[in-house]
Amino acid sequence: MRVAIAGAGAVGRSIAGELLENGHEILLIDKAPTAISVERVPRAEWLLADACEITSLDEAALQRCNVVIAATGDDKVNLVVSLLAKTEYGVPRVVSRVNNPKNEWLFNESWGVDVAVSTPRLMSALVEEAVSVGDLVRLLRFSHGDANLVELTLPEESALAGTQVGDVQWPQDTSLVTIIRGTRVLTPTREDSLEAGDELLFVAAQAREEQLEDLLSVRRTDTVR
Repeated sequence: MRVAIAGAGAVGRSIAGELLENGHEILLIDKAPTAISVERVPRAEWLLADACEITSLDEAALQRCNVVIAATGDDKVNLVVSLLAKTEYGVPRVVSRVNNPKNEWLFNESWGVDVAVSTPRLMSALVEEAVSVGDLVRLLRFSHGDANLVELTLPEESALAGTQVGDVQWPQDTSLVTIIRGTRVLTPTREDSLEAGDELLFVAAQAREEQLEDLLSVRRTDTVR
């Protein structure tokens, strides 16, 4: 998979390194000569250019990319890069960094953003996830379909403890994607039983989050069919 990353700072280079380790083809773009540090990510392609300029993106052959990541420290730049990648080059997947949480509302499909990653919100969510049991924690927002990646640690008092996944009447527009149990990461099947202390990861429509939290956290008698 070919991935272009706009912004070759610490964040961009870190993402590039991880993706290279996973076998992807990486192009780093930055307009600052001081940011071009080929020796730090030697296996990546590098381009000294302004990612907000069409001529630069033409040179980068953005139409060949499967994913574009706008990872600069400037939200205005990230929005412009996202919009150009999606509308001018038809990039299938655009991921954008949100630096200021006040700007999150802009990072949506209208600006070409498929996935918005807010570092402050993510750090806050991880803190909540580390200390919360029974509370739904929003980890990541997906622009398409108004869906979020959410996590909840199943409390001991939950009626679902000991219930098989296939017997739970999950809310509409929610999907259980992973169960983290101790050091194990499980892909849930209908026969798997939920256990108190399980970290459950869902992709869920925002409108269903409260219903999902109630189902998982509150002891009730109508949770299974």
